[in-house]
Amino acid sequence: MTQLRDFAYLIQYLFQRIAVALFLVAALALSFASVMAALGQWNWISLPIEYNGAPIENAGMYAQLALTALAIGLCFFLPANKRIMQLENSHRKFAVGMQDVARAYAAVHAADRADTFQLSSEFDSVRERLAYLRDHPDLSTLEPTVLEMAAQMSHVARDLAEVYSDDKIARARSFLKQRQEEVELFNSRLDQAKAISTEMKHWLHEVELEESVAVAQLERLRDEMQEIMPELGLERVVPTEEPAEQPKADSTTLDNIVIDLPPKAAE
Repeated sequence: MTQLRDFAYLIQYLFQRIAVALFLVAALALSFASVMAALGQWNWISLPIEYNGAPIENAGMYAQLALTALAIGLCFFLPANKRIMQLENSHRKFAVGMQDVARAYAAVHAADRADTFQLSSEFDSVRERLAYLRDHPDLSTLEPTVLEMAAQMSHVARDLAEVYSDDKIARARSFLKQRQEEVELFNSRLDQAKAISTEMKHWLHEVELEESVAVAQLERLRDEMQEIMPELGLERVVPTEEPAEQPKADSTTLDNIVIDLPPKAAE
């Protein structure tokens, strides 16, 4: 992708230079031809142009002078175009230089995060990083100024490399992985507990339903037994009117209690 972009920049640069040269040549040629025609050495351009059915005299001369004026006027824009092209070229060079610096800094910063450099003083630290960049197989074609700038940037960011070293990042990743596994285990146990709770609730509901059915059957059986077996001694006490004052229990008081016995079955 980078090579294709560089090739496009080269084609654009060539066509810009060709266009500037064509403008200059056209302006000079038209100016020279117009001057020679004005001096009578050359003939003016002849153009058979008619307007409203009548031919226009000296139409070629007017056209030639107009083209000459246009070509000379375009030449005044060439200095501005030159400055624009110089600015574009400098911007491209700056972009390429910054890309190289960023690539070199990324390489030396990765090495710094892996605890490759041990020297602490600024001079020794920059020299050690610069030597590493010079020996790097992918950065051997870069300019020394680019490598020096990347080495200085790496020295300034050495604290950042120490904080985010590969060892510390690996420990942090391991810790987070363990926490994630613990959370997953807790979630699995929580799902299992929810399933057990749901099962127990359903089981309790079934037991209560069976108990209610058993109680209803027992009540119905008791009612049936009262109807078909009155001789079992089941009796119902019918209370009489209570006196205003409750006397002491004696034989007369007991006579006031009437016991209602169900009729016996016919023998």
